[in-house]
Amino acid sequence: MASTHWHWTSYEALTKAQLYAAMVLRQQVFVVEQDCPYLDADNLDPQSWHLLAYSGPQQGAFLQAYCRVVMPGLNYPELSIGRVVSAKEVRGTGMGRALMGQAIERIESQWGPQPIRISAQLYLSDFYQGFGFTVQSASYMEDGIAHVEMLRPQ
Repeated sequence: MASTHWHWTSYEALTKAQLYAAMVLRQQVFVVEQDCPYLDADNLDPQSWHLLAYSGPQQGAFLQAYCRVVMPGLNYPELSIGRVVSAKEVRGTGMGRALMGQAIERIESQWGPQPIRISAQLYLSDFYQGFGFTVQSASYMEDGIAHVEMLRPQ
């Protein structure tokens, strides 16, 4: 995504505007669109790294996609990627693939190659398999949506 501007940052370095945009996008998709009332603010954000994809460099640019990288030992023994989300306006454009590719690239650049674990919505397991993730669990329900645990080895 040539015109996409990527921001990779710790929680401490997030601006108020970046954090607000990420929380709005997460709530729009995970709570409103998926009709799934749950507490999105789970106390993991302050201990995570955040990847934001904006439509441009200027203030007020549109947040197209977002994910967070949770440190090992918080969700899983391994580092994990979560809250992977794309705005409705960019779905089907390859933004989700670009986001996951960027997240894996940033992880490997910052911490070196290592296993990555995710909790994936079941219907997206083929998408994640395209990045080397393999299903590690039976399907389970999380917040009323079928999920599977997946692992990407080093």
